[in-house]
Amino acid sequence: MANFDKYRVNPKKFSLKDFDTKDKTERSGSKEDNEAAMFELATEISALQDILHAEGKRKVLLILQGMDTSGKDGTIRHVFKETDPLGIRLASFKAPSDEELAHDYLWRVHQQAPKTGELVIFNRSHYEDVLIVKVHKWIDEAECQRRYAQINDFERLLTETGTTIIKCFLHISKQEQKKRLQERLDNPTKTWKFNPSDLKERELWPSYMEAYEQAIKATSTEYAPWYIVPADSKTNRNLLISRLLCQTLKQLDLKYPEVPEGFKSIVID
Repeated sequence: MANFDKYRVNPKKFSLKDFDTKDKTERSGSKEDNEAAMFELATEISALQDILHAEGKRKVLLILQGMDTSGKDGTIRHVFKETDPLGIRLASFKAPSDEELAHDYLWRVHQQAPKTGELVIFNRSHYEDVLIVKVHKWIDEAECQRRYAQINDFERLLTETGTTIIKCFLHISKQEQKKRLQERLDNPTKTWKFNPSDLKERELWPSYMEAYEQAIKATSTEYAPWYIVPADSKTNRNLLISRLLCQTLKQLDLKYPEVPEGFKSIVID
């Protein structure tokens, strides 16, 4: 069982440099062993999610953030590959539309928050509004600090109304990103993912690392903590997030609804 405290952010003493992107602690044995472990975890997550949906009382939100190529899409494919689509939903956040820009920055996010019995995955999230906008200096430092506080209040609202929040930063190295971007160029089945603008953002790597570090430190709370997920190894990344999600769902002590008394006497001809 993973020691999740190792990955959980303590805002009083946090630096991204203290987390090794190449960590492979979650892997063990051969490729076949790790694939078997992933299948077992994915099956267990599917079973727990089925109870969450049937119970219809609690809500779970998994937030995935990370630099381009850190593996947000791959994580979703592997962690939830055995899960029934019923009761699970993916929300992806790209550049805001004119309609979204006409509202406050959390408006579009709140609409995607999970309903009772639902597990929702955010592929990127409201944290884009304290990351890219900060790096490109579209907001000043005072506004950024206000947004940290607003995000904490927003997540407190969600947790106090029944949502369990899991926030994962997929931590890859600049060298690993280079390798994955090159793979997109070299592999015709992946070239469609390549965007030349990614290279411009890559030039701002130090600024992004600083922005992530500040945002994570300011918004890792007791009710919505951040976890730093070493992601140079895709297998390690997938196993760690699977184990974290699995343990979180188990701790909710989910139960199927009790069978109504009248149902026991029903005879179907």
